Amino acid sequence: MKCISTEEYYLNSNNWIWRGFRVSWHVKGIENKYPILLLHGFGACGAHWRNNINYFENKGYAVYSIDLIGFGKSAQPGTKEISRLDNGVWCDQVIDFIKEIIRPNSSEKIILIGNSLGSLVALTCAVTIPSEILGMIASPLPDRVMAKYSNQNGKSSFHSIRVLITKIIFSLIPINLILYLVKKAGLIELGLKSAYYKKNKIDNQLIKMIKDPVRRKSSGKALRAMSLGMALRNEKLKSTYLLNILDKQNRIPFLLIWGDKDRFIPLFLGKMIANLYSWVELKIITDSGHCVHDEDHIRFNKTSYDWIKNLRGIK
Repeated sequence: MKCISTEEYYLNSNNWIWRGFRVSWHVKGIENKYPILLLHGFGACGAHWRNNINYFENKGYAVYSIDLIGFGKSAQPGTKEISRLDNGVWCDQVIDFIKEIIRPNSSEKIILIGNSLGSLVALTCAVTIPSEILGMIASPLPDRVMAKYSNQNGKSSFHSIRVLITKIIFSLIPINLILYLVKKAGLIELGLKSAYYKKNKIDNQLIKMIKDPVRRKSSGKALRAMSLGMALRNEKLKSTYLLNILDKQNRIPFLLIWGDKDRFIPLFLGKMIANLYSWVELKIITDSGHCVHDEDHIRFNKTSYDWIKNLRGIK
């Protein structure tokens, strides 16, 4: 099935103002009854779902995708404008997107599908608005998961010191210089070669998709806001806490899709999640890396759709 080029994706995208920030979003099959929302990973954008959008549209779904704040063609605010960027903020963005953009077109519960950071955002949303979510697919889930939850933020004196030290460190790091070196030294290509097991899947379109947002003047301040936000986020925004809440309150159907050659988030973490939470289903894609949805889109699409069909009771 023909994929969507980055140019085609953004040519047919829309802008939405969220809390004063421009957000780029895209939809195909808006007339279809059931909505799917695709959430990209760190450094990527909505166009990274280039090999999945048409597939799900042809299966009868309204397929929404969004550039999270700080990524793609969405605004790239810094700490002075937004104070921090973490999965709590991105979850708020998604919740308002559902309310303002998806709900006028459909009242049906939503399937969330995330890659890496997008999976963490999807999990945060599943805990925050469980009544809106039919099920979620995480491919993979990037956060460290522990067998027991402990609220480390409760140690107020240590936490205050850690916050201060972290803020000092990130205020001194020359992020703009680092981004310049990343662009010039070919580190983006090197990072993609680490993320993708099948190197032939790394084409010029993918490289440009990742590079273009980094070239924007505002990328440095947004990266600093993300670094601070994710480093200092509350324990209640981490996967262990979020999964425990779902386990106790709302066991929303949850599928993990994991590449067995993922160098960023090793497969043993996926197996650990599935062992700790029996209601979480794990599907392993062999000979695939961190971005299964793009690297092995045929297997990813079929695995996802078969699971969604069972969820909806479709034969």
